[in-house]
Amino acid sequence: MYTVNIGIVGFGTIGSGVVEALLKKRQYLKAKTGIDLNLKVICDKDIRTNRGIKVNRKLLTTDLRRVLDDPHIDIVIELIGGIHPAKEIIKKALKNGKHVVTANKALLCGASEELFNYAAENNRSIRFEASVGGGIPIIKSLKESLIVNDISAIYGIVNGTSNYVLHSMEVDKLEFKKALANAKRNGFAERNATLDVNGTDSAHKLALLAFLGFGKNVSLNKIYVEGITNIQPFDIEYARELGYSIKLLAIAKKFGDELELRVHPTLVDEEHPLSNVRGINNAIFVKGDYIGESLFYGKGAGKYPTTSAVVSDIVDLARDIDRDYGAFSHRNVFNSGIKRVRPIKSIKSRYYVRFQAIDRPGVLASISGILAQHKLSISSVKQVEHSSQRIVPIVMLTHEADESSMSAALKKIDTLSAIKPKTVAIRIENL
Repeated sequence: MYTVNIGIVGFGTIGSGVVEALLKKRQYLKAKTGIDLNLKVICDKDIRTNRGIKVNRKLLTTDLRRVLDDPHIDIVIELIGGIHPAKEIIKKALKNGKHVVTANKALLCGASEELFNYAAENNRSIRFEASVGGGIPIIKSLKESLIVNDISAIYGIVNGTSNYVLHSMEVDKLEFKKALANAKRNGFAERNATLDVNGTDSAHKLALLAFLGFGKNVSLNKIYVEGITNIQPFDIEYARELGYSIKLLAIAKKFGDELELRVHPTLVDEEHPLSNVRGINNAIFVKGDYIGESLFYGKGAGKYPTTSAVVSDIVDLARDIDRDYGAFSHRNVFNSGIKRVRPIKSIKSRYYVRFQAIDRPGVLASISGILAQHKLSISSVKQVEHSSQRIVPIVMLTHEADESSMSAALKKIDTLSAIKPKTVAIRIENL
């Protein structure tokens, strides 16, 4: 029986889940793997708060050196999040000959090349399955199961909070702020959910998917990011009438030696499986030349789904240590044929456009005239019947158009005295 010693840095929600699994399932995992996963030390700034788990007090410490400098620890699990000091902790662990497991997508998004190269220099590995999709094994699938595939596109619903909010807006007919408050009350959103609803969290995950799927290391500033804060229940209701649902999609598409990388609300055809991903669930839809189309679905966040992914990485590393395998190097991934990320202005799309207009004659003609000036073709129009409201919504669907033309047209339309800015445009994606 081979023993692998483990040190954990971070004893919060996810950390406590991993501790619980390693203690509770130790014999179960030993029977399944033939390896004894020995939790040797747990480090956190707060070791007094009761996490609801029975833990030997001797395992707990506030001293990082007990994890990083112990020559007997084989794997360090970093679960504190953020950039600093997580980056320094990971590098010190690698330098000291330890493999690393992390769920830190924000750090990996900005420093993946540096960290993976550093791991390779020290003949050690970094595993990060839990960084995207929670319990969905998308990282391992892209890295291993789909290795023969030339990936052409990845579409992901990768933020459970935003998906829950949009679902709540649809089912309960709630405004955005009320739906977000509902998510917080039910434990599906952090107290500060800004990075979830503004698309940043999804962009971090998209950068990692692009790295593994297309061999392109991408910084966050290369990804177009737009959140869901401007979506109204009317948009969701009318999209349904048209046969679509609105999802916050993370999109990566390859065109020769170029990539499109963008995160934004998207109209998805109701017949597509991504349209029916509800609540806090995540899904990643992958297109490859051999696999065709494949959907990965499951709980994308939360204590236990994320714990499942972390423990999976621990077991993979433990097996490699047992077999004396060399470290998996990510260096070769960076030698890809991708030369640049396309700017958002260069994409083409169909659009759902919602104007807030003063209810008076001639407004629709003015809007249509400006769209025509920019060579934008309208496929359908919906104008709410006259009501007691002074401001009424006008919705248009367009044929495929250049993003730059649409942006210029909307900018001009928003200057009209009859239009209440800012007009909302939602891209329609043909999956």
